[in-house]
Amino acid sequence: MTAMNYSDDELMAILLSREVRDGEVSACGALSHIPAAALLLAQATHAPNAQLIILDSIFYPFRTSKQFHFLAQRGELGLFFVSGVQIDRHGNYNLHQLGPDHDQPTMRFPGGYGGGMIYYGAQRTVVFRTEHTKRTFVDKVDYISAAASTPPDVLRRGSPSKAISTKASFRFDQGDGLLHLESIHPGYDFDDIRDSTGFDIGTATPAATPAPSEEELHTLRHAVRTKMIDTGTYIAWATRALGGTVIRAA
Repeated sequence: MTAMNYSDDELMAILLSREVRDGEVSACGALSHIPAAALLLAQATHAPNAQLIILDSIFYPFRTSKQFHFLAQRGELGLFFVSGVQIDRHGNYNLHQLGPDHDQPTMRFPGGYGGGMIYYGAQRTVVFRTEHTKRTFVDKVDYISAAASTPPDVLRRGSPSKAISTKASFRFDQGDGLLHLESIHPGYDFDDIRDSTGFDIGTATPAATPAPSEEELHTLRHAVRTKMIDTGTYIAWATRALGGTVIRAA
């Protein structure tokens, strides 16, 4: 066990920000605190020309959500961030319900507004989850809110590229349609990931995820935090989560 001077929220924001490419249109949905910080961090560091779309914020250039969906359908959305209650080894995610009986589920959730379509339309989608346990990373989701793979005759402009948690990153292989363990975050080892993942992750130990840099942390805690507060973008979360050094045991 080691102590690291960043929180899980800060780690996730930094890891997601690394997926943003300069000059690309990148977006996240409503109530997406961590991806919003990630987008602003990327723009403040390595992707100054990134075009950002954050639903329900001033970083939203459209008058209606329909216009955003049309953007994705045209193939102009480079990257989208989405979370799921469950994520399975096939890259599918579940935002709707739990339980084997779809007519009488054990629990219902709000669902994903347009997420299934955006999974088809965005060139790349990164699925993220702040809880990495066997109940969140499962062999098969109880309900497919968005499918990672589709038949060859189905028009699809993009696919998932990664699944990122607080413990590890997985890459999606379009060839076999499966998530493969790509890297393990600082403070964890292969046994930790195997014991907390509900599907087979293989036997090969992958590379270690590069730890957050001083520049990334400083920019996130200062420039990004200030911008989120000044623009009214999840003020309460930014004030609390990016307010300073948080020590976590990993």
